[in-house]
Amino acid sequence: MPLFHLIVLALVQGITEFLPVSSSAHLILVPYVTGWEDQGLLLDVAVHVGTLLAVMLYFWRDLWEMLRGAALALRGKRTAGQRMIGHLIIATIPAILAGYLLHKYAGDLLRSVEVIAWATIGFGVLLYIADRIGMTLRRIEHMTAGTALLLGLAQVLAFIPGASRSGVTMMAARFLGYERADTARFSMLMSIPVIAGAGLLAALDLAKAGDASLTMDALIGAGLAFVSALIAIALMMRWLRRASFTPFVVYRLLLGAALLALIYL
Repeated sequence: MPLFHLIVLALVQGITEFLPVSSSAHLILVPYVTGWEDQGLLLDVAVHVGTLLAVMLYFWRDLWEMLRGAALALRGKRTAGQRMIGHLIIATIPAILAGYLLHKYAGDLLRSVEVIAWATIGFGVLLYIADRIGMTLRRIEHMTAGTALLLGLAQVLAFIPGASRSGVTMMAARFLGYERADTARFSMLMSIPVIAGAGLLAALDLAKAGDASLTMDALIGAGLAFVSALIAIALMMRWLRRASFTPFVVYRLLLGAALLALIYL
């Protein structure tokens, strides 16, 4: 793939992965709008892995507390980090099961611009409603196993291109009364095992293909996505500490309307 194409895809992925606007949808739309050849699922996942490294670096303190909690659990001590690990495991199980089934049986079935358009609008409206009526009462420290399971079930909806993994989990958390910054924090921590699993499947596919050029493309894309994602995470967390999700909703509605106009007009 030409380097310019890789740069565009990596920037799109890095900027949109953790914003509630659906990075997967944008990666599908890039070749649709530009006329470039579709980059395929493997490169999509490669740039997702770049964003995985970015979120792990940004939230290294949370990861350290979880590792520390796991070590202390062996000595019979309970910590906040240990509870966080348990909640992330519970929240990840539904996505792993759904992701495996879709990877094996569905493939590119949902990679449709029409699906993206309607999902972008529909889930954007739901995010707006959740942000408006959801009370700001809870923080991550108040999370229970039941809440984690509900967020995990919501995350399954993210396999619909346009729904947005971060968008549906933030939406669900806001409906449950969690603060905006904490909804984003837990949503991004939830992304770590999900993206890691998708990256593992992609690595296996790359190994089977034995395509060195595709492997190099994947490495370059992952590196560029890492840098742009790290910047995007920092800016979004700063924004959500003092403002709402409304700008993201407006963007989703405009994007969905434009796509519907392209399709039907």
